[in-house]
Amino acid sequence: MISDPFNYKRRSSSPVQIGRVPLGGTNPIRIQSMTNTSTMDTEASIAQCLRIIDAGADYVRLTAQGVREAENLQHIHAGLRDRGVQTPLVADIHFNPKAAEAAAQYVEKVRINPGNFVDSVKTFKTVEYTDESYAAETARIRTRLLPLLDICRQHHTALRIGVNHGSLSDRIMSRYGDTPAGMVESCMEFLRILVAENFPDVVISIKSSNTVMMVKTVHLLVRQMEQENMKFPLHLGVTEAGDGEDGRIKSAVGIGALLADGIGDTIRVSLSEDPEAEIPVARKLVDYIREKNRHAPIEASLFPAYDPTSMDRRPTYSLKNIGGDSVPIVISDLTADCENGNGALPSNFSADYAYIGSESSRLFSNTSLPNTLPLIADYPAWKTSVQQHPNTYPLFDHSTINAIETCEAPLKFIRLSYLECSDRVIRLLQHDTSLTVLLETSHANGIGEQRAFFHTLLRAGCQTPVVICRKYRETSVEDLQLKAAVDFGTLFLDGFGNGIMLSNTGNIPIDAIHSCMFGILQATRLRISKTEYISCPGCGRTLFDLQTTIARIKQSTAHLKGLKIGVMGCIVNGPGEMADADYGYVGSAVGKVDLYKNKHRIEKNIPAEQAVDKLVQLIKKYGDWKELKS
Repeated sequence: MISDPFNYKRRSSSPVQIGRVPLGGTNPIRIQSMTNTSTMDTEASIAQCLRIIDAGADYVRLTAQGVREAENLQHIHAGLRDRGVQTPLVADIHFNPKAAEAAAQYVEKVRINPGNFVDSVKTFKTVEYTDESYAAETARIRTRLLPLLDICRQHHTALRIGVNHGSLSDRIMSRYGDTPAGMVESCMEFLRILVAENFPDVVISIKSSNTVMMVKTVHLLVRQMEQENMKFPLHLGVTEAGDGEDGRIKSAVGIGALLADGIGDTIRVSLSEDPEAEIPVARKLVDYIREKNRHAPIEASLFPAYDPTSMDRRPTYSLKNIGGDSVPIVISDLTADCENGNGALPSNFSADYAYIGSESSRLFSNTSLPNTLPLIADYPAWKTSVQQHPNTYPLFDHSTINAIETCEAPLKFIRLSYLECSDRVIRLLQHDTSLTVLLETSHANGIGEQRAFFHTLLRAGCQTPVVICRKYRETSVEDLQLKAAVDFGTLFLDGFGNGIMLSNTGNIPIDAIHSCMFGILQATRLRISKTEYISCPGCGRTLFDLQTTIARIKQSTAHLKGLKIGVMGCIVNGPGEMADADYGYVGSAVGKVDLYKNKHRIEKNIPAEQAVDKLVQLIKKYGDWKELKS
């Protein structure tokens, strides 16, 4: 578990030697990616490995779906070494222990999936097991795993136990269900065998396309390993994160939330793009977390009942559309816009509130400002010039706090930081249930400081809604997406926050800032505002042109607000990883596609050139289609 949730410190893990690049212990957080070439195409695989390595990867993974592909890894490995490249290679194995045994002779690490290393392909069927029959199944795992361990010892090959939410075995699903506990047990079955066999060169990953599931499960795994005195290093990743803004935000939310708590020794950002494009994104995440090292200490007390593995959210009272059971609100900060003298707002302005600071006349005369948009103004401006506007609410701070009691506005905001959370402020929040906090921070570890504020409220039994606010000075949209997704996402996944206000002074368009805020809320599963695409990054198993297909599907379906559509290159994680998707598009053979409704395959072996149109027809058939408004 987290030793101190308010002060950054990396989790202590045991070191593992992977070729010439050790992992865990005091080593840096390593970065990796995976090729999407055919492993049988030696030259193409070498060329892509080199591009990934040149981009800054510490490890490169390749799929080996059969013994033939596993055997060819020796030629890829040799080709890289002949070029003077010593970067360790990792073989990715599913369903085929023989392929794992072959690959372990030629690469520095082998990844196996507990969900399908011994167990058969997922069928989603519930099977009743007695304790005896269940024990017999786990004994079968040991029997099948031991030959691989012998080969790994002989060739100094490390092992990754890689659990995927989408490929839990029917056996695990039957006993534990589709739960964090099931994912953890799927991993622990293998780890207990490895410990009993004294095989220490082990790395663990436990992934999901659902960031909430992924983060909570990793916390639960770390807790279970601590109870059993295990310190294996962790590989982090959000599977099927997608591409573009969505893929970056979703990855930063899931990976960043764990890195911010000191958990994680290597990461892979899984984007449905060229694999070398993943490396700079991963590097930015690691570098941003590294900035927290040696920050000023944060003195705070933990709420005793808080559990980082819980899915529960902090309870708050309800004010208009804030708090209670309402989705988190989005506040647009228009003050920088006002200072720049640029009053133009995008036609698709979609925030729930707008903060206007001390501005009034320029914004009120701006015809592009929606008449129904609630405004938040600094108290002096609200009192003197804008309180007559019926949809404007005051914002107080420490300089105007004495005026709160006499203010009769039905909704009031107060700007606070953790250091301003005095006994007097707590009493005020407990007494005045018309208040919502705008929580700010300028601390180097803003996550820790804002987390301390929430724990203070929990300890005081205070149910005031809180909007999380952060300010940045970014000129790159990608940099803003990644940093904001880490900072806001970590706290939202904690169960904290009733809204988001992201401010930036780096000349990033306001619509990009809005998109980032809504993207973070969607990635944390708190507010669904657009179609979600659960799309894999592609690998040598992919059976169609992934990037082109995703682009075509998005072009046809992006207007369908709230749907989840899975786009999977092959059957390995397809039906499982997209099990909570409304519709699925899965490669079944070269140039062939199966279509799913939820977990059920509806059509199979559709020619790829017809499959997008067939997907649209399927969505229409089940009544989820809406025509795009012109």
